[in-house]
Amino acid sequence: MIEVGRAQRTIFVARYLRSRDLQREINEGLNVVESWNRANSVIFFGKGGDIATNRRDEQELSVLCLLQAALVYVNTLMVQDVLADDEWADQLTDVDRRGLTPLFWTHVAPHGEVKLDMTSRLPLRT
Repeated sequence: MIEVGRAQRTIFVARYLRSRDLQREINEGLNVVESWNRANSVIFFGKGGDIATNRRDEQELSVLCLLQAALVYVNTLMVQDVLADDEWADQLTDVDRRGLTPLFWTHVAPHGEVKLDMTSRLPLRT
C-alpha cells in the first residue's frame, strides 16, 4: 500500500510539473486559503463578550465561527445581487463563475470605524 501511495504521489508531481494549468489551479486554491487566514487575523473578536464556556479557546472558536458565517452570508448576498444583473451575467464566463467565492474580506475595515444602519436591511432580489 505504501508503494502505491508513493507511485500516486510521483504521478501527481509529474503532472504538476508538466501542466501550467494545474499549477495555476492549485496556486489559486492556496491563495483563497491564505487570504481567509489573513482575514481571521484581522477580525477581532471575543475581547469582552461572555459565552457559556469558561475555556478561552472554545470561546474564541465559537465567536470566530459566528463571524465567518455572517461574513460569508453577507458576501453571498452581495455576489448573488451582482450575478442577478443581466449585464454582469452576460460578461462572466464559466471560468469566471468557477472562481467566485464568498470568502473575500477586502471590504472589511480592520482599523477603522464601521457604520451600520440597523434600521435597514440588505435588499434581496426575489
